[in-house]
Amino acid sequence: MNEQQILLTFGGIGVAALGCQWLAWRLKLPAILFLLLTGILIGPVLGWLDPQTLFGPLLMPLVSLAVALILFEGSLTLHLSEWREIGSVVHRLVTVGALSTWAVITLATHWLLGFDWLLALLFGTLTLVTGPTVIVPMLRVVRPKASIANILRWEGIVIDPIGALLAVVVYSFIIARAAGDGLSHSLLTFAGVILCGSVFGIAGGWALGNVLRRQWLPEYLHSLATLATVLGIFIASNQIMHESGLLAVTLMGMWMANMKGVDVRHILHFKENLSVLLISGLFILLAARLDLNAMLALGPAVLVLLLIIQFIARPLNVLLSTAGSKLSWRERTLLAWIAPRGIVAAAVSAIFAIRLDEAGHEGALLLVPLTFAVIIGTVVLQSATARPLARLLKVAEPPPSGFLIVGANGPARVIAKALQQLGIRVLLTDSNWENIRAARMGNLPTYFGNPASEHAESHLDLVGLGHLLALSPSGELNALAVTRFRHEFGPHRLYTLTNSQESRRTDKHRASHEHRGQVLGNPAITYSQLINDLHQGAEIYSTHLTDSFSWDDYQALHGERATPLFARDSSGWVHVITPNSDLKPATGWTILALVKPDAPK
Repeated sequence: MNEQQILLTFGGIGVAALGCQWLAWRLKLPAILFLLLTGILIGPVLGWLDPQTLFGPLLMPLVSLAVALILFEGSLTLHLSEWREIGSVVHRLVTVGALSTWAVITLATHWLLGFDWLLALLFGTLTLVTGPTVIVPMLRVVRPKASIANILRWEGIVIDPIGALLAVVVYSFIIARAAGDGLSHSLLTFAGVILCGSVFGIAGGWALGNVLRRQWLPEYLHSLATLATVLGIFIASNQIMHESGLLAVTLMGMWMANMKGVDVRHILHFKENLSVLLISGLFILLAARLDLNAMLALGPAVLVLLLIIQFIARPLNVLLSTAGSKLSWRERTLLAWIAPRGIVAAAVSAIFAIRLDEAGHEGALLLVPLTFAVIIGTVVLQSATARPLARLLKVAEPPPSGFLIVGANGPARVIAKALQQLGIRVLLTDSNWENIRAARMGNLPTYFGNPASEHAESHLDLVGLGHLLALSPSGELNALAVTRFRHEFGPHRLYTLTNSQESRRTDKHRASHEHRGQVLGNPAITYSQLINDLHQGAEIYSTHLTDSFSWDDYQALHGERATPLFARDSSGWVHVITPNSDLKPATGWTILALVKPDAPK
C-alpha cells in the first residue's frame, strides 16, 4: 500500500467508527454490534480492509497495548467498598454463578467442538463477562423494573475486571504449561507469571498513586503520566516474565481505584474517552481479520453452543444466585435471559489466540471466530427479544413518567417528596454531600455526583425516569443538565426554575432557551421565590378532582395564591405545568400545587 492508500484507509476507519458509535447512540444498542458488523463487512466480505497489510508486524503489538489500556480502564471501576453495597444476588452472580457459567461453557466447548480442556477453560473465562458497555444500552431499551435493572447493571460493572483477571490467569497458566518440561515446571512458570504480574501491578499502582496523592505532578500531566506508566508497567512486566503484563495492568488499576486519598475520576474520564477511541478502531480491525470460512467450518455446533449458553449456562447462574431472594419467578426469568457478551471477550480473545498459536497450541486461532459468534449471537438475540419478553412477563416499567431532579437542595427535596407521595419515581442528583445526606434521611433516592459526568453514563439509573427537573441554584449546571439529557428524555420533557440573576443577564451572557428547558409553574416561579414561599410556610398540596370539584372550582377556590406545578391524569401520566400549558384537567386528575399559607386548603 502506498502512502495515499494508507491515509485513506485510516480516515475510512475513523469515519466508520464514528458512524457506528453514532448509530448505537441513536438506536440505544451496544456499539460493539455495529463495530463488529462493519469490520466483517469491509474486511472478509468486501475485501476493502486487510489489517495485516496495513500494519504489518506492528499489528499485534498495537493490539496488545490497546488491550492493556482497555483492561486497565475497566479495572479502575472496581471499588472494593462497593462490594458490600451491591446486594447478595450480585455477589453470587459474579462468584458462584460465574463459576457455574464457566463450568457449563467449558464442558460444552470441549464436548461439542473438540477443544482441549485448557483451551475450553480459557474460552469459558472469555465468554462469562457481560460488561456495562453492552448492558447499559440494552437496559435503556428494555426498561425493566428497577430491581432487575440494578442487578444487571452492577453485575456488568463488577464482572468486567473479574472476568478479565480470570482470563489472564488461565492464559498465563496455558503459556507456562506449554513452555515447561512437565507439570512441576509448568506450575513454577505459572507462579512466576502471577508473582511478576502482581508485583509489577501493585508496585506500579502504589507508585503512581503516591505521585498523584502528593501532587508531584501538575494536574494536566496526570493523564499522560498514567498512560506512560500503564504502558511502561505492561512492557516491563512482559520483559521480565513473558505474558504477565496484562495481569500487571489489571491489578494496577484495581490498586489505584481502591487507594485512599487518590482521586482517579479525571484519569478515568480520560481513559474512558481513550477507550472509546481504542475500542472503536480495535474492533473494526479485529473483525476485519476474521476468517469467515473458519467460522462457517465450526458448523452447527456453534448454534448448539449458543443455545447452551442462553438456555442452560445463564439460567443455572441465575437459579443459584437468586435462591432465597425476594425476586419473583418473572423477574428471575428476565435476569436469566439478559447476558450479552462484549468488549473484554472480543479484545482479549484476539490477542490470546495469536499468542497461543505462536506457542504451538493447536486450535487456538478458532478462539476468535467462536468468541465473535457468541458476541454477535447474544447481542442480536437479546436486543431483539428482551423488551417484548419483559412486557410479556409484566416486569417492564410503564412509560417513563418519573423525574430526574438535578439538585438535592431544600426546594428540590420538597418537590421530590410531593411527587414520591403520589407514587411517582424520583431520583435526586447533587455533588453536595450535605444535600444528598438530607435527601437520604428523607428516604429519597439519590445519586451523589454530577449527572453529566462519565461516571453517570454507566452508573446513573434512569429506569422509569422520563422527565428532567433542573432545580439547582446554578443556572450553568441546569443548562448543562438540559443539554446532556435532551436526547435521553426529548426536548419537551426538560424543565427548570427561572433564575432572577439569569433573567437580568443579556442574551450575550445567558444560556439560550434551547439549553434552559421549559419553565416550571403557572405562573412561572423563580428559585428565590420558591425558597421564600417555603420559608414563609407555603407547602405543596395534592388535590384530587371529582365530579363535584372540577378544575374551574379549584381555580376559583385558590386563585392566585396557588401555583400549580404538576397534574397527574387518570391514566397515571404526569404533566408538568408551565406558563404555556393549555391543560384542562378533568375528573380523576390530581393537581400538585405550591399553596401559600394564607390560601384555603
